[in-house]
Amino acid sequence: MRILLVEDEEKLVGALAENLRAEGFAVDVALDGVEGREFALGCAYDLIVLDIMLPGLEGSQILQALRAQNREVPVLMLTARDSVQDKVRHFEAGADDYLTKPFSFAEFLVRVKALLRRRQTQQVDVIRVDDFELNRLTHKIKRDEKRIDLSGKEYALLEYLATNAGRVLSRSMIIEHVWDQSFESLTNIVDVYIRQLRAKIDAGHERKLIRTVRGAGYVFGDESTL
Repeated sequence: MRILLVEDEEKLVGALAENLRAEGFAVDVALDGVEGREFALGCAYDLIVLDIMLPGLEGSQILQALRAQNREVPVLMLTARDSVQDKVRHFEAGADDYLTKPFSFAEFLVRVKALLRRRQTQQVDVIRVDDFELNRLTHKIKRDEKRIDLSGKEYALLEYLATNAGRVLSRSMIIEHVWDQSFESLTNIVDVYIRQLRAKIDAGHERKLIRTVRGAGYVFGDESTL
């Protein structure tokens, strides 16, 4: 899953990004409001974390721009202000949660995961294709009833492929969703992880689920999904 952090305190945003990546998330960072709005409106994110007081453009203005375009991405607001009026104003503007500084990463992570779970309740919890099963709540993978263990990044890639079963996903689409913006120049990183997934998902099975579409990208699913 891909998260955008818009925060001008470099030490704070660096620590948050590092810890989120350790949890398996892809993280983009913007240090001012103008750049933050460009990222927020220009890419598809699973969650956006917005500081309210930002140089160039306030977080509340970015939130307004998102909701004006009917973007339903969950938004967690960060602020040093803890007044009830501030909270009410931002909730009414479309914020999904509100965290007052200073805070622990443990509390931040709990809120992030809660917002992501809330969004996932609107999606299918278990994805089944042929003899393959992916449980989005437990992150358990099975094929032919046999458990398959994946690394965090392998799971993130497989979940993205399986969620979009039957849809051709280009390498750039995969990189943008699964990896950080710093991976944009590593054009072969997707191919490396696809090979690793094939060794775990398709090896030994007559029906291959991870398919290459020459010149276009990759698609997940058996013949019936294509």
